[in-house]
Amino acid sequence: MDKYRVNWNFPTNIWVGPGRISDLAKACSDLNMQHPLLVTDPGIAGIPLLQRALVPCKEYGLKVEIFSSIKGNPNGENIDSGVELLRDKNCDGVIAFGGGSAIDAGKAIALMAGQRRPIWDFEDIGDNYKRVDPDGMLPVIAVPTTAGTGSEVGRVAVITDEQAKVKRLIFHPKLLPDIVILDAELTLDLPPQITAATGMDALSHNLEAYYSPIYHPMAEGIALQGMRLIKSYLPRAYMIGTELKARQQMLVASCMGATAFQRGLGAIHALAHPLGALYDKHHGLLNAILMPYVLVANRPAIEVPMGQLALSLQLTGKDRFESGFDAVLNWILGLRQQLNIPHTLVEIGIKAEDADRIAHMAAADPSAASNPMSFSAVKYRDIFLRACQGSVTL
Repeated sequence: MDKYRVNWNFPTNIWVGPGRISDLAKACSDLNMQHPLLVTDPGIAGIPLLQRALVPCKEYGLKVEIFSSIKGNPNGENIDSGVELLRDKNCDGVIAFGGGSAIDAGKAIALMAGQRRPIWDFEDIGDNYKRVDPDGMLPVIAVPTTAGTGSEVGRVAVITDEQAKVKRLIFHPKLLPDIVILDAELTLDLPPQITAATGMDALSHNLEAYYSPIYHPMAEGIALQGMRLIKSYLPRAYMIGTELKARQQMLVASCMGATAFQRGLGAIHALAHPLGALYDKHHGLLNAILMPYVLVANRPAIEVPMGQLALSLQLTGKDRFESGFDAVLNWILGLRQQLNIPHTLVEIGIKAEDADRIAHMAAADPSAASNPMSFSAVKYRDIFLRACQGSVTL
């Protein structure tokens, strides 16, 4: 695995390779952190994985505070509590350690460390980011322990406004973590169902970025390679969780998806965001369930890129007359089945009763703006109902 132990500088400083968590203290030193706040998931806070990561920090003489009071979909109150602890302990930086929730929360806490406005004033609308006082932000080291969101290379933190029952995208260019550590050893203990859901999240980012209508050929190329890695390594990471190479390549594919979605996302995320806010369900699982229904709805606009994707992924159709779109769709349906992803939203406790509300929230979601087709609330309602009923074909 030595050839996978490298340092990259795109889109930020990324230290890659098994065992690189041993460099966490050096990362803190490089950013002049002596007293960081480590933000993590509640499930990680009490397990040996975290303590092992902290050993080099203690040996280096760093004083690390731990904050883990965050939900699976972190909310404004979680961020306020983290900022309060950070200020009370005079922390000088943030280590965001865990899944996408922990990393989003860590980034948001670092942003809010020295701000006087409420966090919602920095929602990704217009030039709101200019309201941020950059001098009030703290440096961030991001250490993902799942391969899905790619939040470690993003300039956005997704935070739930529980009062409004909506997920808000908090944006600032300096939210991009200063150093990322991609250590596959930290993901070896992920259970299969989390491996599947987070892996499909990474696929949704690469896929929507790939067929986005926004002109960004570099992001398009990154997304294409990300999907190649996912096709090869997600089933292996799911079936053989201890395979280090598969885990490392999935971490990279997750990073690539989040880098590529500079090109925008689409209707999968436009629907997943309100569903996550209203039902508090795992974001990656929602994306995985919604994926084929949104693809079919987008079909008139994405036949060409889907044909190119089928060739790139070397997908073999049922017969030589099968279109590239059908080959991709059938691959995704087969992959979901292989990973034991539910076929419908109803199977995870989401019912059709909120269809109108969800449809209007999806149509207003920022991700809807870069979908290949402009969908009305009526269309989003139809897609949502199909995802409840399991009707993939039009």
